[in-house]
Amino acid sequence: MDITRYSELVMPQDANVVGTLFGGQMVSWMDIAAAKAAFRFLKGTEADVAVTRAIDSIEFSQPVYVGNWVSFEAKIIDTGNSSIIIQVDAYKENHEDEKILACTALFTMVSVQKIAEGSYRKINHNKSL
Repeated sequence: MDITRYSELVMPQDANVVGTLFGGQMVSWMDIAAAKAAFRFLKGTEADVAVTRAIDSIEFSQPVYVGNWVSFEAKIIDTGNSSIIIQVDAYKENHEDEKILACTALFTMVSVQKIAEGSYRKINHNKSL
């Protein structure tokens, strides 16, 4: 299965009051990684894009600090008629360690098609793994 990669550098504005990466920022970046994987999966289908339906699970396992890189690896693990289940793993990298799993999540995305300006409808993507 293809892995979609995406990286971010943790900056001071991304930190919470204890000096680690704000959880909401991590979730936002993970959502982008999931969307990128879904975008690639939907190429060649009638779907225009996929939107987040649910974050089925998320686990923060290691703190991430300002100055660390966070590398996201997203892979599609299951599909339905319009749904795409994506696992996103976030790895922190610092000067001492190469790659440490900091967070993992499961996202459900749903394929949609634009039908009018600002209006979308769910659509079957007719594609499987």
